[in-house]
Amino acid sequence: MSNLSENQTPSMQNANNESIYKLIGVGVVVCVIGSFLRFAFDSMYLSIASWAILFVGAFICSKAVFKILKS
Repeated sequence: MSNLSENQTPSMQNANNESIYKLIGVGVVVCVIGSFLRFAFDSMYLSIASWAILFVGAFICSKAVFKILKS
């Protein structure tokens, strides 16, 4: 590498991008909402919807992690 220190590589700058952390935060909030709905009420339809919400949140978090790994 030329004159870049180890902490200033393009992959590290991309991994420290604020938008990735916002995406992880949104995914975690969605997962928490899905988990709360799973245990808050006892309804089959709400349970199915909460599982779907939980998987959407996990997908959002995974998307952010793979965005970091791709760089």
